[in-house]
Amino acid sequence: MCSICGMIDFKNRPSLETVEKMGLTQKSRGPDASESFSDNIVALQHNRLSVMDPKNGRQPMSVTFGGREYIIVYNGEIYNSPELRREMKPLGADFKTECDTETVIWSYVLFGNRCAEKLNGIFSFAVYDVDSRKVFFARDRLGVKPFFYARVGSAVLFASEIKALLQHSDVSRKVDKAGLWQLVFLSPVTLSGSGVFCDVKELKPAQCAEISEKGLKIWDYWELEAKPWTGDSKSAAAEVGELIADAVRRQTVSDVPLCTFLSGGLDSSVLTALAAEIYRKKGRTLSTYSFEYEGNREHFKQSLFQPQGDDEFARYLAKWLMTDHTVLVAPNLEVADCLLPAVSARDFPGQADIDSSLLYFCREVKKRHTVAISGECSDEIFGGYPWFYRPEMLYRDFFPWIHDPKARAGIFRKEVIDVDEGYSYLSNEYKNIISNCPTLPWDSESMKTSRIATCLSVGYFMTSLLERKDRMSMYSGLEVRVPFADHRILEYVYNIPWEIKFQNGVEKALLRNSMTKYLPEKILWRKKSPYPKTHNPEYRQRVTEILKQRFDKGGVLAEMIDRNVLESVLSGEDKTWFGQLMSTPQLIAWLVQFDYWAEEYNVEFEV
Repeated sequence: MCSICGMIDFKNRPSLETVEKMGLTQKSRGPDASESFSDNIVALQHNRLSVMDPKNGRQPMSVTFGGREYIIVYNGEIYNSPELRREMKPLGADFKTECDTETVIWSYVLFGNRCAEKLNGIFSFAVYDVDSRKVFFARDRLGVKPFFYARVGSAVLFASEIKALLQHSDVSRKVDKAGLWQLVFLSPVTLSGSGVFCDVKELKPAQCAEISEKGLKIWDYWELEAKPWTGDSKSAAAEVGELIADAVRRQTVSDVPLCTFLSGGLDSSVLTALAAEIYRKKGRTLSTYSFEYEGNREHFKQSLFQPQGDDEFARYLAKWLMTDHTVLVAPNLEVADCLLPAVSARDFPGQADIDSSLLYFCREVKKRHTVAISGECSDEIFGGYPWFYRPEMLYRDFFPWIHDPKARAGIFRKEVIDVDEGYSYLSNEYKNIISNCPTLPWDSESMKTSRIATCLSVGYFMTSLLERKDRMSMYSGLEVRVPFADHRILEYVYNIPWEIKFQNGVEKALLRNSMTKYLPEKILWRKKSPYPKTHNPEYRQRVTEILKQRFDKGGVLAEMIDRNVLESVLSGEDKTWFGQLMSTPQLIAWLVQFDYWAEEYNVEFEV
């Protein structure tokens, strides 16, 4: 994995100095090497985290074919690289390395603007077609790898992270009403294509773009389709099992140390079991990590979403699979101290300690490993969330994972945020999203509901989790792969009847039935448990102290917040307000993050 950035300008020579300054802000994503390129039209910069063929693969990478030159900067992993190379060699591709960067650039050389359709992987990249005087962009289908851009005068800037774009003096740090509404109503989720800042846009998942002297053209190269399906639960489970096993097989290839994140929940256990089997056949032992918080055994509180802790199950499966297992325990004060670096990693306030703890854990994992495999994307594809089978959560006016949409926004002063106006704006966005989900005329009500829940979850909830995983891991110089994000799995599962996915009223029954030969019953039929949070009151005490200190010194938050409303919320009952875990301690921490972000990024709010 890596970071990329660049500037394209057909009227004025782009500033390599500015682009290299942009690249410096993303150095943590690629600590192993940094290089750049520039001419009269394009300036490109790349930071490399060496994973495949570490001795080669320097970027920007250039190839020549038919007397024409092409230059690429690329971030990602291509999992069907061997097949593509076999296809492209007879067409004239001349490979010099084993890096998939070379696979990507040759795919553009030979297939042009349709190259992204050929790729199975996680990626964002830019190819400069020197002789045609144009630049091509692409981002992977599910948005695992980031790509942001901004227009400044006659120039277009792009980067892996927002912070890089903000290095250009003409990129505004203004956040308008729509940006602020996203933060206070939806964060860590943002609207697709939004970069929160007014000048910053995001290339959406499954989009390509081309910049030439004619301007910027953007299009979708892939979309989820509703198709008729024939089969039964047995054939569905068999096909799903094969698809997941193939994804894991492809994604365990690495020239540097690889491990898995093992929570003891179904998703991470599936991937770990498959990876462990691959390693055993090679005579190797897989390394696994589970995560816990200081004091959680003593302070754990059972809830509907988290009926039990993970530690027992992770240890059990690690022993059963005979992995080299490490339990990482995050000290509460470290989790609090990582709140601010987590904002710097994400470029806006995200999921409070859900972010900061992951940042801490990734830093610890990086001490021994460079690549990790994680279980994101399963719930969104197989229907692991309650809004898949509780229509009243889905068919309302707002995103179903926001339990009380106006709670966080209501803490802000009325002259800063018009709560009703913001709610109405985002409610209309929500209604538009669910109305455009691909369905079939003969879908049953349960099937239609599951399709809408899938589109919504994949397009929004899942992208926020992928963003979190990418930013926290890459800020630590750790690459995390997500096999469930293989688009082939989503395409197949999307069209399977809901009654098979939710057989006998069991969430993710299809996934469980596909993995019966790989996992013990204790793990296979365990109730879903989300990413853990700290239950230690020491953490709440610490973040409350930090928030008070930030209020006392004044600043943006002190001016924007209604202190009376805040005090009422903090002294009231502890309620979950986002997802499954974020309650009052996380709200306090999020406010700390918001204040730091506004100060550190010199944010200008348009209210």
